[in-house]
Amino acid sequence: MVDKEKFYRAKEKVIGINRDRHGIGTLREKTVHAVLKNYYEENEDRHEIPIKNFVADIYNEKGIIEIQTAQFNKMREKLKCFLREYNVTVVYPVPRNKYLVWIDRETGEQTSKRKSPVTGNPYFIFPELYKIKAYLLEDNIHFKVALIDVLEFHILNKSPKRRKKSGGKYDRLPIDMADEVTIDRREDYMQFIPYSLGDSFTSKEFAREAHINISLARITLNILYHVGAVDKIGKDGNNIIYEVKG
Repeated sequence: MVDKEKFYRAKEKVIGINRDRHGIGTLREKTVHAVLKNYYEENEDRHEIPIKNFVADIYNEKGIIEIQTAQFNKMREKLKCFLREYNVTVVYPVPRNKYLVWIDRETGEQTSKRKSPVTGNPYFIFPELYKIKAYLLEDNIHFKVALIDVLEFHILNKSPKRRKKSGGKYDRLPIDMADEVTIDRREDYMQFIPYSLGDSFTSKEFAREAHINISLARITLNILYHVGAVDKIGKDGNNIIYEVKG
């Protein structure tokens, strides 16, 4: 359950005064990361805590909380260390709705925002989970997918012919937090299996019912098989046939 008031407090704390005064991208860390860190722990004394040879984003009575916006593979050594002694929750923000704005670096002028055609969903975490597959069966690892709406700023390319190409992402400002999907135990992976699937199914059928592309469906099923949520029961040509594990 998303605490809207708490989210807006975190957003105002990070974006509000400092952003109005200094502009976008001037804080030490990226905005989505900073806002979510303040959402999941409002007491800043519990932020950036040295543990062993690493620094935890948050350390409180719930354990360690890491806000990871991408590249889960970079957490492998940290997880190897932390999971020996602590509960670790990895928060992964997924842009549900994304609005794009381009900035002229020289003048500071901004284009009007336009909505990206790509809509995010909780399945987006699975390619990242694949990168830390070896840790998914640990009892003390947990995940939260934070579905947020964001305003994403890009720098305009200097080339007139490629103004909105390869200019580089500047920052993302969270607008709203729509939902949160939690994985606390192996059974929680079952929520990613559509009820509309038959007794047995292929990755293509999974993709259709989950409303995701086939590549993402295959990665998702790879992880669901790894954690014991589905079984492989045969093949139809080159297609693996799965069933929900009873």
